[in-house]
Amino acid sequence: MAKRALILVEGTRSNGLLYVKAAQRLGLYPITLSADPDGYDYLAAEAIEAIRVDTGNLDALVHECSRLRATYDIAGITSAYEAVYATVGKLCRHFDLPGPNPASIEQCCDKFAQRQLLAKAGVPMPTYRLASDATEVESSVAEIGLPAVVKPAVGSGSRGVRLCRDVDELVEHTAYLFGGEYTWRSSPRILIEEFAQGPSYTAQIMGNEIIGITGNRFGPPPHFVYSEFTYPAVLTDDDHKRIVDVSLSCLRALGLGWGPTNIEFRWSKCGPVVIEVNPRLAGWDPQLVQLAHGIDLVAEHIKIVVGDEWNLGRRHSQTAATRFLVPDGDGILDSIEGVSRAAAVPGVAEVRLYVKPKTPFVRKGNHLDCIGHVTAASPSFAQTKFILQRAVDLVNWSITPLPTLGGTGCGPLLPAH
Repeated sequence: MAKRALILVEGTRSNGLLYVKAAQRLGLYPITLSADPDGYDYLAAEAIEAIRVDTGNLDALVHECSRLRATYDIAGITSAYEAVYATVGKLCRHFDLPGPNPASIEQCCDKFAQRQLLAKAGVPMPTYRLASDATEVESSVAEIGLPAVVKPAVGSGSRGVRLCRDVDELVEHTAYLFGGEYTWRSSPRILIEEFAQGPSYTAQIMGNEIIGITGNRFGPPPHFVYSEFTYPAVLTDDDHKRIVDVSLSCLRALGLGWGPTNIEFRWSKCGPVVIEVNPRLAGWDPQLVQLAHGIDLVAEHIKIVVGDEWNLGRRHSQTAATRFLVPDGDGILDSIEGVSRAAAVPGVAEVRLYVKPKTPFVRKGNHLDCIGHVTAASPSFAQTKFILQRAVDLVNWSITPLPTLGGTGCGPLLPAH
């Protein structure tokens, strides 16, 4: 009898291994299709079958999946990577497998199209404009005012996203986006948004069910690099309901409701306003949800993908949190110490590094600025925060500035803001 295989198109640093492991626990044989399998270190480490293919080419993917069907029983096709998720939907339709609506995914991944659909449905959002050149950026900011958030209309991981607080920062960032240094996945279009100030939250959703809400913190501006996640967020019942109600409005407006979605909010003076809707699991929240509630979101997503019965029932109730390790300078990462001591702190669930010593490190102002994370869980919010801080304080590193770079040569943690 042929093995039941789960095809994973590309992967991610945060959730890629989780999908592989969950598939194996569910009795599925994971196969990764990737334009660059070497980019995912867990594939070689876990001896996972990986096939090099142009994942931006639907015909090439169809051909490869057709070839694999001669050997395997393909139970499902999915991805944790947003950039290929619409293509995954098309693949699923081609092979008559459960999958997301590709049209809904495409319009959701285009942030301007997303904004237009949400605005039409009356969803609360920051004021926004679209620009395709520097002149349009300038006129848009004249209408919205500064500070303003300037970002690519298509993208993820905070790449190219910046808070422009004055005209100089606006000119600099516009030149960066339009000047050839930034790599565009589509035609160059910039979204300019009013800066919504206030606490940050993310709603975690599977199908049409709100699983819970994460509280987020960022590092210092002008970039939006996450520094800490806490799940579940501390909210009143009324505030929780308001976020849930807006989240369900987003799903209806965008034609979502199959599989995972996460929705980012800022709690402004007007209440919750939608910053972004993402048709996928959030990067790090599956681990937190599993620690806090015993729900394996990745496994439940895979069950939906292969047409099995899924269950989001809570097994227990704790508070979980992740703090990211972010150097404050660029250079050669000489050493990282204290990892084993931090991991041994009672209540710490994981200490993980993404880079190795003697590696050049240059901050980009996005999620790749993080060199690792510490995750902890306990029965209470205060206890989890205490455990997390105790563990993080044990991790230290040193950075030697490159000759062409400035910097102090030391690497303390950035404070959480």
